[in-house]
Amino acid sequence: MRTITTAQNGRSFGTFIGVFVPTTLTILGAIMYLRLGWVVGNAGLVGAILIILMAHVITVSTGLAVSSMATNIRVGAGGAFSIISQSLGLEVGGAISVPLYLAQAISCTLYIFAFAEGWLRIFPHHWETAVVLLAFGVVFIIAFISARFAARIQLIILVIVAFSLFSIFLGSFPTDQSAGMIYQPTLVGNFPDGDFWYIFSVFFPAVTGIMAGISLSGVLKDPRRSIPLGTMSAIAVTMVIYLFLAYWLSRVASPEELLTNSTVMVDKAYWSWAVLAGLLGATFSSALGSLLAAPRVMQALGSHGVLPYGHIFATETSGGEPRYAMLATGVIVVIATIFALLAGGLNAVAPLITMFFLITYFMLNAVVLIEQTLSMVSFRPTFKVSRIVPFVGAVGCLFVMFLINPIFSLMAMGVSLFVYVFLLRRQLNTPWEDVRSGLFISVARWAVEQVSKMPPSPERTWSPNVLAPVVSTKSLRGNYRFLSALTSPKGSVHIIGVYAVGKQEPVANLNLLARSFLDDGVTAWVSLVEEDDYVNAVDTAMEVLTGNFFRPNMLFMPYESWLGAERERIAWLLKRASDMPHLGILLLCQHPVVGLGQEQVINVWMREQGPDWALGLRLANLDLAVLVGYQVARNWNGRLNLCMVVPTEETSEKADDFLEELKSFARLPAGTGIKVFVGSFWEALPQGPAADLTILGLQAQPDLDFVEKAVKIIDASCIFVRDSGDESALA
Repeated sequence: MRTITTAQNGRSFGTFIGVFVPTTLTILGAIMYLRLGWVVGNAGLVGAILIILMAHVITVSTGLAVSSMATNIRVGAGGAFSIISQSLGLEVGGAISVPLYLAQAISCTLYIFAFAEGWLRIFPHHWETAVVLLAFGVVFIIAFISARFAARIQLIILVIVAFSLFSIFLGSFPTDQSAGMIYQPTLVGNFPDGDFWYIFSVFFPAVTGIMAGISLSGVLKDPRRSIPLGTMSAIAVTMVIYLFLAYWLSRVASPEELLTNSTVMVDKAYWSWAVLAGLLGATFSSALGSLLAAPRVMQALGSHGVLPYGHIFATETSGGEPRYAMLATGVIVVIATIFALLAGGLNAVAPLITMFFLITYFMLNAVVLIEQTLSMVSFRPTFKVSRIVPFVGAVGCLFVMFLINPIFSLMAMGVSLFVYVFLLRRQLNTPWEDVRSGLFISVARWAVEQVSKMPPSPERTWSPNVLAPVVSTKSLRGNYRFLSALTSPKGSVHIIGVYAVGKQEPVANLNLLARSFLDDGVTAWVSLVEEDDYVNAVDTAMEVLTGNFFRPNMLFMPYESWLGAERERIAWLLKRASDMPHLGILLLCQHPVVGLGQEQVINVWMREQGPDWALGLRLANLDLAVLVGYQVARNWNGRLNLCMVVPTEETSEKADDFLEELKSFARLPAGTGIKVFVGSFWEALPQGPAADLTILGLQAQPDLDFVEKAVKIIDASCIFVRDSGDESALA
């Protein structure tokens, strides 16, 4: 045994053998021979034609959509799974294809029961359960041997089915064996066995055969050509046959016969034995086709890690046969068969299969509609269809699902959603690129256009979006915990890696840290700038990025002991940032020994607000300090202290009331402490509560001497902030 590694393994079938024959035989199967008469008897000729055409609207739309997509990508193993996964990712592909696999596996049960009905017509005294199980055994052995052996048998069966249809055609004329078309058709039936949608749900599996050919994509020589040609030609041929048979049945039998005699075609054909042979052959072939297709979907799911222990199901023989997937599918079919025996046979299974196939059809149409709507250059199929085609197919699937059975539709969609969430948590490694990013970009572009037409409201929409220029990965790693606490969970960090000409090594691994931010729920980007002058690089980055729609609103810089000309240049850069609209400043001074300490207590120092002590919508250079303190305290699960220094005892009470009011209107945690000191700032600063991080304001003309003096007095990590004017702690 070997593990399948490429989509090219074992490809040997052309359009006719690989797509047209299995698709045609699966469509011209159990429902045609055993239930089409029942459909006509319930719905009448017009009702039956309407059911056939409605089912084919969905199938034709889906077939055209799949054909278009097949000419745009390299379709790998798994058919629909490959198509959906290459557009919307493995998670969506798996979420849809797991129900599809179950539907194809259970379809085998449906066709085996249909085979048993035909068999019992010939041998009415045989035990149905034994016939069903023996038929499955023979089908399984043939499928287990090889797909090529099964294909040869299907060719023989195609001839038998064609001859049975010829016998039915001859039955249109009065002869000694048949009375011919003598009845006046009942145009609209009374639906004695169920309403219109129940009859539709029983009929719909007849047109789900297009999955039989598409699911064999992994063994096709040229899927890009074979899937469109084989699928659409099979749909066209079989639709004509179904319409003819509906008319023929309404003319050769009474409504009572159609309702009570499931093998009415046998009785009304020119040669009864030919139709019986066609019935047995078609149902047997349909079961065989389903048992060939389903394991290959399972194999594709396994090869990409969608299924638990998927590597086992992904293995195949040297001849390209997925034996383990075949055995697992066989077990599922046996379980479904036992359930059907207990539940009532073919009619009990058909609606279940209908729902699963409708979900798959919906997603296939949705994939093509999304690709067309995005209008990306990568979507240029050689077989083009109008956007209305997948739209009609997708809407039709949803409409029919909820009309047939709303509760089960929601349950089926819930199963798909559960599988999607499960796969999303597994973080599958997608071996190809998909269009999900393009989809979100399109949504974002549309959102930008809409927001641009609205008046700005930065106070209500503020979130921490940091511009972080660094000269090495090491320096960013040292500030990672603070930046994560500042921006998590909905903020962003735009990392600017500045490196000297030809010396990129210090910033070579920034993308690894960016991925760590993403794992913490923080959006992160990395841009590299080759520039010998750090200040020039940061200045250019600020000018460029603050003009974007998704712009950073804070410049983050770690403090260093700058000297001489470098110190002057950094002071100029901070002043430059202070003068820029929409850009605040965060200057972090981490303690060289304790760092961020226990990450528990945060002090926010605020200057006095006299003489009026009014609490307005904006606080003079205090909003960003409060917001940063709140954000970090929340992520640390720590405690916040609001500290203020006033010159006299008379203003102490006003300061206390002001801070209490600020605490209330800013919706700060109930445990937020309030500390008011009387005296000078430099005297009060060392009296503040012990804290792991102290936040202070930064002047409009940044004073690095003030920064150094405050850090020395506090002897702990500090951050100095400057508002941009877009923040409001009270909004």
